[in-house]
Amino acid sequence: MARSTVVFASGQLLTDAVWSPQIAALSLDYDLQVADHTQDDNIADMAARLLAAAPSRFHLVAHAMGGFTAFEVMRHAPERVISLVLIATLAPNDGPAQTVRRQGYIRLVEAGNFPGVVEERIPMLVDPDRRGDEALLDVIRKMAADTGPDTFLGQQRAIMSREDSRPSLEAIDVPTLLIRGDHDGITTQEHQDEILAAVPESRLKVIADCGHLPMLEAPHEVNRILRAWLG
Repeated sequence: MARSTVVFASGQLLTDAVWSPQIAALSLDYDLQVADHTQDDNIADMAARLLAAAPSRFHLVAHAMGGFTAFEVMRHAPERVISLVLIATLAPNDGPAQTVRRQGYIRLVEAGNFPGVVEERIPMLVDPDRRGDEALLDVIRKMAADTGPDTFLGQQRAIMSREDSRPSLEAIDVPTLLIRGDHDGITTQEHQDEILAAVPESRLKVIADCGHLPMLEAPHEVNRILRAWLG
């Protein structure tokens, strides 16, 4: 029997390493791909690149910025997605406050302070109790360093210019799973409720004592959830 394919779509400042625990857990049973989100500075092109590399049908597992890409995929090629998993993401586009913050990041990076931007963002990414976990923080710092300032700038511009996905949520007609850490410093429960109310076949799993990176903060729980979902 042919194996199903799972395509992972990552958030900003993250590399394939963010999915390492899931790749190790799922590779025996599924063909796995990680979408390339390093070449483009807009979400539409990221989605087109994902679709060009993916097979005709696939499960889509998306995190944060990858969720924005996933919404774009669902607008343009919904027939290719078997099921959708949205981890720590949200549907609205940026408001004025978020735009001002991102413009500040861009100015800092263009001035040569990419490391400072990374260090400012790290506390938002993990559960408060894990902010002293140097092994975890080192993984995040290495992913950021491997991403680099130029790619980060492109990702910021893509996020800033993204479409508001709320009007298209009701058209998502594949089974959809939301996963969120209860201490996520970027997405809120209200963001999840908005998606749950609009997407007909959606459900939510909340992971306790976890921040914005459940794939690394709670890998065994995420792997358990994904195995059950994909199966």
